[in-house]
Amino acid sequence: MGETGRCRPDPWVLGAASVLVGLGLVLVYSSAAPRAFGGAGGDPLAYLKRSAVYAGLGLLAMTAASRVPAERLRPWAYPLLGLSTVLLALCWVPGLGQSVKGAHRWVRIGPVGFQPSEVAKLAVVLFLADSLARRGERLRSFAYGYLPHVLIPAVPLALILAEPDLGTAALVGGVVLLVCFTAGVRPSYLASGLLPAVPVAVWALWFVPFRRERILAFLDPWEHAQGAGFQLVQSLLAFGSGGLWGVGIGRGQQKLFYLPEAHTDFILSVWAEEAGFVGVAAVLLLFGMLVGRGFWLAARQTDPFHRNLGVGVATWLGLQAGLNALVVTGCLPTKGLPFPFLSYGGTGWVVDLAAVGILAGLGRCDS
Repeated sequence: MGETGRCRPDPWVLGAASVLVGLGLVLVYSSAAPRAFGGAGGDPLAYLKRSAVYAGLGLLAMTAASRVPAERLRPWAYPLLGLSTVLLALCWVPGLGQSVKGAHRWVRIGPVGFQPSEVAKLAVVLFLADSLARRGERLRSFAYGYLPHVLIPAVPLALILAEPDLGTAALVGGVVLLVCFTAGVRPSYLASGLLPAVPVAVWALWFVPFRRERILAFLDPWEHAQGAGFQLVQSLLAFGSGGLWGVGIGRGQQKLFYLPEAHTDFILSVWAEEAGFVGVAAVLLLFGMLVGRGFWLAARQTDPFHRNLGVGVATWLGLQAGLNALVVTGCLPTKGLPFPFLSYGGTGWVVDLAAVGILAGLGRCDS
């Protein structure tokens, strides 16, 4: 279906995202205030103020995107993919690219800095939704249904992997596979495509020293508690300290320079200590409702572009939250991947909320 008239965006998706953003602001203040007090001019509200600006921009983007018929996004699929690929390449250009701890993940133009990989997630989803929808009966062929939808996203994916950012690269790869599968690409093609990725994954995980250390620390974090396993050990201590109900909002101890990256990748650990098992379960259930509602909206679409778009956004958000939760609980090796709407960030909040708006907007064209 194309544009079918005016209709309210889905309130469940918008409501769940808004609650998570509100909680995210509370957690950013709780986890980052000690860090800000020690730096950032000694202003304990520094991180909160910046997050509030991006949250406001993100909520505006979500509201606007939810009111735009999905069909109007189709012409932007290829330009946005090309733009995001160029921006990823700019991460390596002196004077524009910004390196932090050896990772080339940021572009800075004057006072504004952003992460092109966040834009690339949305660009890849839009490209897949549009291109797969155009194939029709040819979707089952190798040359038309499989190859372009693996090779074209492989370009930005390779640039993300080179930053290096293995977590985001794995996330984008997972989205590509699931959207292609649900759209109708032959599973045998997708399975065969994974074979060349195996040696690349083995090399990336084992033959790169810092990743090999993370694998060993994952297998026995307590043996490496003063080295590569330090983050995971401190995260597990936070979960253990929280118990069932938590120690109280703002009263957690692990964020006080014990837990590295407490305000970003391990913010769920801070919440676990302060709100306990009940608080973590509530967040995961709320996020599960958002993602589940997204898949439900996608399943109701009769237009393949709308359906692919809904599946892509729901998969992206659900997979990112799931991977973060598995990392902080020690079920996966430590990898830098923020929890959507909770972790401190700028570009991620704006792009993620814009994607939620697109997802919610599918309620206007359900059948």
